[in-house]
Amino acid sequence: MRIGVDPAGELTADQLRAGMAELTALAAERGARVIDNDLAGLPPSRREVEILMDGNDSEALQDVAIRLCSRAFPAQPVLGVLTFVSHGTDDDARGVLAGFGVSGIIERTPGDDGWDILTVTLQKADLARIPESRIHTALEASTNCEVRIVTVDRKHVIAPENREWQALPAPRCRTC
Repeated sequence: MRIGVDPAGELTADQLRAGMAELTALAAERGARVIDNDLAGLPPSRREVEILMDGNDSEALQDVAIRLCSRAFPAQPVLGVLTFVSHGTDDDARGVLAGFGVSGIIERTPGDDGWDILTVTLQKADLARIPESRIHTALEASTNCEVRIVTVDRKHVIAPENREWQALPAPRCRTC
């Protein structure tokens, strides 16, 4: 995630360097990593630190990052962009779905050209709230796979004990 640490341009080069060193140490104590950046060489609007953190709770991660920056820099930090690093796994795909507030069945098969094909089965009701194209694009970006979205009616799904639902009949791909 990115945190603006000197948007008003009030900190000196020495304060920025000392803040980066302090932030790097504080982040390491929490298992996070700070991307090295020469903040003093940037205009104030771009004086953002980049912190790599593991976790699923974006609000909690943002709170930790703001607190770390508050301790490291003598200026009020400003929350910047939150991004997710993806390794292309099925867990990444589940994370994308969770980010949209939906769940689904994810099946990965090898494609003929060496690229995996990710078939994602979603409930039609979920796509009434979120455009399929947004989910499709996010899944492709996070998995580097060809993505096929299949939809099923709620009456065609069951929720097994592990709380993940699954389709009963094999649904057909809408693009085939």
